[in-house]
Amino acid sequence: MLVLDQVAKRFGEVTALHPLDLAVEPGRTLVVIGPSGCGKSTLLGLMNGLVSPDSGRVTFDGEVLTPVTLMAARRRMGYVIQEGGLFPHLSAAANVTLLARTLGWPPERALARLETLAALTHFPRPALARFPGELSGGQRQRVGLMRALMLDPDVLLLDEPLGSLDPLIRFELQVELREIFRSLAKTVVMVTHDLGEAAFFADTILLMRAGRVVQHGSLEEFGARPKDPFVTRFIEAQRGHWQPGGGAP
Repeated sequence: MLVLDQVAKRFGEVTALHPLDLAVEPGRTLVVIGPSGCGKSTLLGLMNGLVSPDSGRVTFDGEVLTPVTLMAARRRMGYVIQEGGLFPHLSAAANVTLLARTLGWPPERALARLETLAALTHFPRPALARFPGELSGGQRQRVGLMRALMLDPDVLLLDEPLGSLDPLIRFELQVELREIFRSLAKTVVMVTHDLGEAAFFADTILLMRAGRVVQHGSLEEFGARPKDPFVTRFIEAQRGHWQPGGGAP
């Protein structure tokens, strides 16, 4: 579905991502994890074309991302960031349906899709008329997820989507998100710094450090067969925040 072939990126004198090869399997959830500044968000930006590689290429569904192919590819990708990245002057409903309206969907089609997504994400109907400033953090994240799902994309890209929420709301959304991923069978790439969250969501985990991939595989493989001492240190540093076996934090 998504393939990165020797992709690298620099920002000025800083190498954000060293040459990297990665294939994201269709219908699976890949969680990218690592310390701050390791290149997680840069990797996600390269996948949806918000960041252009300095070398290498990104392929989506067999087609290389270029200025010519990028817009069509992005319409098949949903993107969610912290706090949802909502437009404050638009209602929740208007935020969710913005791209569909821009693409000329008939109002009845957009409304029907909105109703489906509100049911899927357990979003209260009366709150669809509210503005982002009138919503809770959890509700804003649900709006961001609905917006990402509006066009029924093939791929979901999520950049620290739950990082700013309090623990109880975060746990509730983790459970709901995992059920949504499983029910829709989407290809998902999620960025987080939290090992417990990675264990809860991931089919596979990609651990990064200083713009390089340290290890790619299951959490069990990380523990049993670490490829670098950093893998063990990273796990040990977060052991108090997760339970072996992949339970939610």
